[in-house]
Amino acid sequence: MQIRLLAVAVLGLLAAAPRGSAQIRVPYVPSPAEVVDRMLVVAGVSKDDIVYDLGSGDGRIPIAAAKKYGARGIGLDIDPLKIAESRANARAAGVERLVEFREQDVLTADFSDATVVTLYLLASANAQLRPIITKQLKPGARVVSHAFSMGPTWPADKVDRFTTSTGDEITIYLWKADGKIRP
Repeated sequence: MQIRLLAVAVLGLLAAAPRGSAQIRVPYVPSPAEVVDRMLVVAGVSKDDIVYDLGSGDGRIPIAAAKKYGARGIGLDIDPLKIAESRANARAAGVERLVEFREQDVLTADFSDATVVTLYLLASANAQLRPIITKQLKPGARVVSHAFSMGPTWPADKVDRFTTSTGDEITIYLWKADGKIRP
């Protein structure tokens, strides 16, 4: 059911996206809390991390990283309404001093200070971001993606498959930046 809804949302979004748009356009489908928690565990997030969520939606990943681990979180999204919602959610969670939300196109954003980058985009969006990620991230930084890989030329360092409490089968991919540029 979730995949069918995602497919419908993608078709609607693609139909609405302006031709020639350089921005990444994906539907807003939030990661369930259980998946967010698992992503942060797989990435090994700690209080020393700066976690960037590219396409942050309602801010749940940076907020969870701040609340559970004391990490600094930064969410980037092109939707001003989602940015406002994220800021309100951070205030409600009591972590507004640790998180920041920016209305920004992830294709032009500077996230070079990230130690962790989180993604729940489509495979095509990950492919667009891959050269930017590999250029910006320092060796040792981690990239974690819910559901979508970076393609066959950048295999994940770890693939974590699990079943949620609601019975959904989830795949999380983890890559560790090593300073090598991948096409």
